[in-house]
Amino acid sequence: MSKRMHKTAPAFGTLAATVLLLASCGGDPQSPGVEYMPDMYRSPAVEAYVDFGQDPYHYGADVAKAQRERQSARLPAEGTIPFSSDASKAQFNMPYAYPNTVEGYEAAGLNLKNPIAMTEATVEQGKVIYTKFCQHCHGVKGEGDGPVVNNGNYPPPPSYTGPLKDLPEGKVFHSLVYGKNVAMGSHASQLNKEERWLVAIYVKYLQNGGAMTGATTAVTTDSTSAAL
Repeated sequence: MSKRMHKTAPAFGTLAATVLLLASCGGDPQSPGVEYMPDMYRSPAVEAYVDFGQDPYHYGADVAKAQRERQSARLPAEGTIPFSSDASKAQFNMPYAYPNTVEGYEAAGLNLKNPIAMTEATVEQGKVIYTKFCQHCHGVKGEGDGPVVNNGNYPPPPSYTGPLKDLPEGKVFHSLVYGKNVAMGSHASQLNKEERWLVAIYVKYLQNGGAMTGATTAVTTDSTSAAL
């Protein structure tokens, strides 16, 4: 063996041992093994229901495994209220005071008034939301003839120009919060308070046969504002 080969043999031996050691790391068959600077070429993703956000290279295998076994999507803490920093929308930060009972439904109909004025702009905003969330059952003109009813053979909801023509806006809002009867579920998670009132404006528009009924007056009394 030449002197040069004699000097390089230990280096090759060390390199081979290092490669074998790295190749044997980890017992997880799904593991890619030891990665050199993984953040440079693999961006950890966060899924909706399984969180892969913690990289085991940085946080350790136990932390990463525990995170992958829990959902990343979270419900808001119980009792929390969506908050807007817009001062003009302060009333929408208040909790809804009426319970999901017959008495609460009747009280909402008597006491709640829409804090948003009916204008062409708010009617149009309400129409957009109504089209997305209500029209499939209630129909384009609120006659209870939406595609879910016509194509799915579901019982039609009452017409806004018939039995529900005089339904108070407070009851419309209350129904969006809690749902109504068996067919209509709660829309509280889909629509915020302002959006529910905009829908109530459009329902009032349909109740009047698709015509403006005049501007409503925003109510600012403490008892009503606290119920919004």
